[in-house]
Amino acid sequence: MLGKLAHRGPDDEGSYIRDNAWLGVRRLSIIDLAGGHQPMHDPSGKVWIVYNGEVYNFKELRARLEGRGFQFRTNSDTEVGLEMYCE
Repeated sequence: MLGKLAHRGPDDEGSYIRDNAWLGVRRLSIIDLAGGHQPMHDPSGKVWIVYNGEVYNFKELRARLEGRGFQFRTNSDTEVGLEMYCE
């Protein structure tokens, strides 16, 4: 299935399989070209995300989360969305 999406995301590909669930993504790298690999998980490894979009105010949201003690591993808007969900 990811091969069928290659034209939509030529820069990166990833998948996560567990039990009866499969997450797959093709990525066009725009924000955090090196660190935004997906699927991405929270620090506990319990919450996973694949995301195709852009969080335009992710820098402001990230600063708010950092003020609450969150630490980030990437500069990706996807990670900010993931941590907002966890919050």
